[in-house]
Amino acid sequence: MKKLDLTKEYKQYYSAKTQPELLEIEAVRYISITGKGDPNGTLFAEHLAALYPVAYGLKFRSKEEGNDFVVPKLEALWDFDEQKYGDISMEDAPLKIPRSEWNYRLLIRLPDFIKNETVEFIKGKAYARKPSAYIENVELFEMPAKKVVQMLHIGPFEKEFETLMVLKEFINEHKLGKGGSHHEIYLTDYRKTAPEKLRTILRETVI
Repeated sequence: MKKLDLTKEYKQYYSAKTQPELLEIEAVRYISITGKGDPNGTLFAEHLAALYPVAYGLKFRSKEEGNDFVVPKLEALWDFDEQKYGDISMEDAPLKIPRSEWNYRLLIRLPDFIKNETVEFIKGKAYARKPSAYIENVELFEMPAKKVVQMLHIGPFEKEFETLMVLKEFINEHKLGKGGSHHEIYLTDYRKTAPEKLRTILRETVI
């Protein structure tokens, strides 16, 4: 049985250079869960613990039906209250806005053959296996096609502002406007990888 690997099927989506680049991203479907707060906090961990059983449940269900796939990389959209912090620049936001004030949407991409009703069925099975109040909050999320400026960040999350400064210069130089939430794709597992070796795609949605 052939196993679908979305990172190979959509190489452009899961790759970035160490210099800024402008590109178009296709519309994508995910399973998702939203929250607010420190990514090192308990709630963030509980949201991950709700999202992954659904992702792997969909994988194993699909494998039984002859459509096995590799569970893709974790992603997240990040934003904050712009009325409260609107005067803070993109590159300064990670330093000046408390982690407790960040809104997030955790994402795991789905193959096109996954049906909506299958997601709901697997959510029920995941809850029955290990009840969690947050499993009910896992949902399908469709992100429309968008234009982004992106760059590969190598190193700890605490130094993302350095990469964001380079992205901001590129955005200003090309007279682009803000078009949506900050988007990150975690190419390495931050729980198992040394901070200096972390590889994260940073994307800014632009118009």
